[in-house]
Amino acid sequence: MDVITTHINADFDGLASMIAAKRLYPDAELVFAGSQEKNVREFLAQEFGNIYEFRKVRHIDMKAVTRLIVVDTRRPGRIGRLQECLDNPGLELHLYDHHPDSPGDMQGTVEYIEPVGSTTTIFGRIFQERGIEPTGEEATLMALGIYEDTGCFLHSTTTAQDMETAARLLRLQANLDVVTQFVSHDLSGDQIGLLGKLLKQAQTYSINSVEVVIVKLTLPEYVDDFAVLLRRLMVMENINVLFGLICMGERMYLIARSRVPEVNVGRIAREFGGGGHASAASATIKDMTLFEAEEKLISLLQSQIKPKAIAGEIMSSPVLTVPPDTTINEANSLLTRYNITVLPVVTHSPAAAKDGQPAGLEGMISRRVVEKAIFHKLGHLPVSEYMTTGIATLPTTATLGDIQELIIEHRQRLIPIMEGENLVGVITRTDLLNLLIGDPAHMPKNLLQEDEHPSVAGSRNLSSLITDNLDREMVLLLRSVGETAEELGYDAFVVGGFVRDLLLHIKNLDIDIVIEGDGIRFAKELAQRMNGTVRTHEKFGTATVLLPDERKIDVATARLEYYEYPAAMPTVELSSIKLDLFRRDFTINAMAIHLNPSRFGTLVDFFNSQNDLKERRISVLHNLSFVEDPTRIFRAIRFEQRLDFRITPHTEKLIKNAVRMNLFNRFSGPRFFGELKQILSSDNPLPALRRMNEFSLFPFLWPDLRPNCKINRRFIHLITQAARAISWFRLLYLDRECSFWAVYILAIMSRSRVRELLNFCDRFELPPKTRKMLVRQKTEAERIAGEMLRRPFMKASEIYWLLLDLDNVGLLYLMAIARKKYIKKAVSLFVTSLRDTAPLINGHDLLTLGFEPGPQFRTMINHVLEAQLNGEIQTKKDAFTLVKENYRPYQSKRDQTLEESHSRQGGNSSASGYQSMD
Repeated sequence: MDVITTHINADFDGLASMIAAKRLYPDAELVFAGSQEKNVREFLAQEFGNIYEFRKVRHIDMKAVTRLIVVDTRRPGRIGRLQECLDNPGLELHLYDHHPDSPGDMQGTVEYIEPVGSTTTIFGRIFQERGIEPTGEEATLMALGIYEDTGCFLHSTTTAQDMETAARLLRLQANLDVVTQFVSHDLSGDQIGLLGKLLKQAQTYSINSVEVVIVKLTLPEYVDDFAVLLRRLMVMENINVLFGLICMGERMYLIARSRVPEVNVGRIAREFGGGGHASAASATIKDMTLFEAEEKLISLLQSQIKPKAIAGEIMSSPVLTVPPDTTINEANSLLTRYNITVLPVVTHSPAAAKDGQPAGLEGMISRRVVEKAIFHKLGHLPVSEYMTTGIATLPTTATLGDIQELIIEHRQRLIPIMEGENLVGVITRTDLLNLLIGDPAHMPKNLLQEDEHPSVAGSRNLSSLITDNLDREMVLLLRSVGETAEELGYDAFVVGGFVRDLLLHIKNLDIDIVIEGDGIRFAKELAQRMNGTVRTHEKFGTATVLLPDERKIDVATARLEYYEYPAAMPTVELSSIKLDLFRRDFTINAMAIHLNPSRFGTLVDFFNSQNDLKERRISVLHNLSFVEDPTRIFRAIRFEQRLDFRITPHTEKLIKNAVRMNLFNRFSGPRFFGELKQILSSDNPLPALRRMNEFSLFPFLWPDLRPNCKINRRFIHLITQAARAISWFRLLYLDRECSFWAVYILAIMSRSRVRELLNFCDRFELPPKTRKMLVRQKTEAERIAGEMLRRPFMKASEIYWLLLDLDNVGLLYLMAIARKKYIKKAVSLFVTSLRDTAPLINGHDLLTLGFEPGPQFRTMINHVLEAQLNGEIQTKKDAFTLVKENYRPYQSKRDQTLEESHSRQGGNSSASGYQSMD
């Protein structure tokens, strides 16, 4: 079956092209893909209804279509259900269209694509070449298509070929009276009323010096020919660019017109799933509110209307730079001498340097980093060790919008301006201020000094996100925190991981509060208000509030930490929220949410953290972060794996620098172990272990292991087996605790002696209880593994007595190192069944049988337990019978002694050591 169709909401050009295609494919069925415009429906009813037969989509067997002829569109989404035919085997697809190419267009086996004002014009040329003459009715309809789509030859897309084809159609008896009837429109009273509403709703935006008018209107039902009203509005108000966002009934439509080359409305419409030309386009908008559609439209206009290039005009040149081997002390002298805050680090060839040619950019070094490095006695090192890399640059053709985005949105104080690979100038925040100072009304608020103006006026408010993602009790708790702070005259913020996870829609109940004020006083007041208790830490200005429902809140005074020497514990001083956030480990953890009632839910983001969160990046806040606290290396790896983020190349470079400096010798062992413990407590620590190996951290973690426990097949096998054992244990949902990290530690050290394990415990200052547990579970599990290899066939009771003294860590470690499946099955049997078996009888039962209390009770109970485990008895009655057959009540001490002697000489040798009768 051959089918001819056009786009949904067919216009005259689509209809005329279908009828013209019928002359080329006489056996094809005419099928509308969807509805038609009102004028087209009226035309079909009055002039053309009985000439051709049109079939409905629902009457077409899609699988039977072997050739599909599509006119006036190439967008598969615009032919409705007929796009199902596109998957038919061997389908021939013939396309006739005058619209410009766009991504996702259908690709035909036959294509006639020409840049003319209407698709009908293409058929007119084909008819002329093949000697086909349309009838008078067909000529009239084809003329209608051309006149409508070219705006009576007034649209900028009109070509000479359109006019020549129209002239030929007139010679072939096209009726201009009919064309006038359906193309020329006098407005009705209702339309005049709608035009008045459009005038009131029109808003003018100046986007990169181009004026754009956007009108929004909501109507209860669909109104035909709305594009006519927008054309009238353009003419009346002399508008060059007009966008209409019109809600009619349950649907929203975008109608766009442009008279200027700077705005291609067809490209804009395609972003909404529609299409059209540079001067006229439309789209049906789905799954958006009117507000969301307007926001997207304005964003698209801002990105696609190209402004004037100004970077080359306002940049400062030549640039004061330093080579990578300049020492930090030398860089400090230059920064002081020229009173600047940043130095670009550049390299260039000797020939280029001799000729004074521009140099290639390597990175930048700031005064803040230089001063910190000198404080840590690192001034002798080259700037290349701690310069910031991955700096965003701009070409000389960059626009004002490009410059504002980097300086304001990305908070980059200095922008290198490049020509190819060469640095030719810089633009500073001061340069941008000087450019904008003559127009203070357009001065961005967040261009002011952040230290002086920590405004969050341009930040997001997360109130709705808080209420949508947190339970009612948590929301009320956060509001109580803000109200308490307000009463004390303080500012309260929830900070860190809580904010990060809220934005990622991850549940996090750890509440860290920072107070700009006296954190300890605040904590005491909050505890009293909520009937809780408080623990204070005066040295650090922190406190923990314990609530009656067992929730806890960690409270800190806004503080700035500084380090007396690399890898030292921090010294704390009072500061503002910005400095408190700056001390944190990574940008994604350096956000806060204001909790005071007047600004509740306002996000505070000084460091462009949202962008790193969106791009899933782990990035430090300053270049000496790992020098001051090397435990952040492990934290970076942990966040990278847990959140599925990626450490940035610059942060990776800083990690490698810190490892190379071997700062781990001056560290606080428990802090490092705390990070390692969290990594090994994850569901799958192997990727994190691989990253630690990539950063050469294994020699620090376990230097006694040779050769520092590299990741090889044996290592991967052990970690994988441990992970499987832990996953199996978790799926049992047993009410038993297990330190899963300890299983991985033992697996990593499975080929080592106890001495190496003790050295590890000493290195990280593990508590005596933990040390004892690790050593005992290692030695016992390895001993039992060896014994079970020698005893492949064991009774259930033998498994029970052998594994009884192992805790969950030892049992899972045994499963990880087991070389035989039967050992794993034995452990599984013990954990799931044997371990919790209770004896069928107890001491009270033995008393009723006439036995006197004493050590023999344990012997008899164990005997019963073994029989239970081995399946020899099932009931209490069986247990009584077993006891009566093997033991005598009321034995004299002499008889008991003789019997025990006899047992020692040749009696039972079972693991329980019970005594039976002769």
